[in-house]
Amino acid sequence: MDKLKKLISEASKIYAANFPSNTWFERALFFSWSCSIKDCTFCYMSTQEKRNKGDDDRAVRSKESLYAETIICKNLGWKIGFFSGGINAYHHKDLLEMLKVINEITGEKVWINLGATPKNYLEKYKPYIKGVVGSIETVNERIHKDVCPSKPIGPCVQMFKNSTSLGLKNAMTLILGLGEAEEDFETLKEFIEENKIEKIHMYALNPVKGTVFEKKKSPNKEYHAWYIAKTRIAFPNIDIQMGIWKDKIERISLLLGAGANSISKFPIIRQFGTKSAMGIEAQAKKADREFLGSLTNIPKINWDEEVEKLNLNPEVKEKIKFKLNQYLRNMSS
Repeated sequence: MDKLKKLISEASKIYAANFPSNTWFERALFFSWSCSIKDCTFCYMSTQEKRNKGDDDRAVRSKESLYAETIICKNLGWKIGFFSGGINAYHHKDLLEMLKVINEITGEKVWINLGATPKNYLEKYKPYIKGVVGSIETVNERIHKDVCPSKPIGPCVQMFKNSTSLGLKNAMTLILGLGEAEEDFETLKEFIEENKIEKIHMYALNPVKGTVFEKKKSPNKEYHAWYIAKTRIAFPNIDIQMGIWKDKIERISLLLGAGANSISKFPIIRQFGTKSAMGIEAQAKKADREFLGSLTNIPKINWDEEVEKLNLNPEVKEKIKFKLNQYLRNMSS
């Protein structure tokens, strides 16, 4: 048995000893397509034209659209990976309002990924959130300074400390392929321990046109699996979410075998019921995991009634119904 197979076998046994034999899809709820930083070199937002100071460049989506998507997530069995968007895209009071409604729809608290959020804001969000997600991306400090020049790790570490003091949980994102190597795992291990990280979103770089990574290859499935397996072995109870793009579906069974809990990143609203969506469910079966929810079948329910349950004014409800039916039509076509 080669080294990777042995590593994955060990990680698989540890997963089985600590979690049920299932998996699911997690949908990130994004409230905007803008960011006040725009200089993380791997991100498509870094390719967008920078506006003059004072210009409104928020590119936010409507709250009604967000609520409609949340209703779909709940009824199709998709968990909410986190609530996120570009830094400074929405004001704090609007974020608080949205968190309250999302909490009402799902009946569950959610993770937030809003940048380095101050403690006084966390105190206000606390009734509606599980914890905070820090967009760390890489724990290699030299690489981090190059790829995230305006997003230092320090403020996120302080947010983790504040979160812990408030009784909230901590999570992080990691992008493999930014220049790190297997040797950086020990630094990752220390970072997880020091910051009490309970969940990690582990993505493989998706080279974006126009960025410095445009011509760089995404890490192969073996490298992705190695990092997941090492993390599972080091932290038997951590929640590991794999980020999967449309071109990486065939690696899902391997990554589940390496100890991942769940799947994300796949553009499910546009790809619902497609061959790719079917492939995800098939990959879960191949890994002997029960897939919770569905990426291929829309339940026959009264969707308008789902909206009417909400404690919102009639005008807002009508807007939600319009967006909800629009999404459902696109998913059914």
